[in-house]
Amino acid sequence: MKNIYCLALLPLVLFGCTLAKVDVNVVSERTALENQVLGSYNSLTQDVLLVASVRGVDPSGAIKTPPKKSREHQNAVEAVETLAFHEDDVDAFKRLGWVGEDSQGRLAPFPLEREKVPDDLQAFASRYGQAEFDAVVAQVNKARDTVMQRVVDTNPDLTEKDLPRVRSIFARMNRENALSGERIQQEDGKWTVKQ
Repeated sequence: MKNIYCLALLPLVLFGCTLAKVDVNVVSERTALENQVLGSYNSLTQDVLLVASVRGVDPSGAIKTPPKKSREHQNAVEAVETLAFHEDDVDAFKRLGWVGEDSQGRLAPFPLEREKVPDDLQAFASRYGQAEFDAVVAQVNKARDTVMQRVVDTNPDLTEKDLPRVRSIFARMNRENALSGERIQQEDGKWTVKQ
């Protein structure tokens, strides 16, 4: 009798375990182009770190001549430095609603509204005039353009025809990294506030 019960339970034990519901969610899968763009951009940011950490003298104390880099490379490194220099200002501009991330990987300016400014940004908002604001936005956009062009120039799989796609990838990354309450432009051109 025990054998009959064991034989009856055996299929339940063997096959009953496979009836569990499996829920698979694919969070994100980057395209090959996105990975190429990220790799090129990360290479530029790594170059900035290396420039800052390279010693100018050898162990004997003699001054070392740094290796020659192309003008385009130097411009790209300077662009990354410009982006880092203005990062805090741009973050504040975004919180104030003065700029948003457009669909081309650039900042889009909005009017300098000074009502409803958070307490921690009162001093910041009061010292920025239109001319200085415009200059910072222009410098950041020029630096972003330089970086995006450098990504195309240094990647053998990309041509000038790919620049719009590279811009779109940078724009998507900027939208994804935007904080709640910041203005972002969707691919279709519509402006929204990120939730």
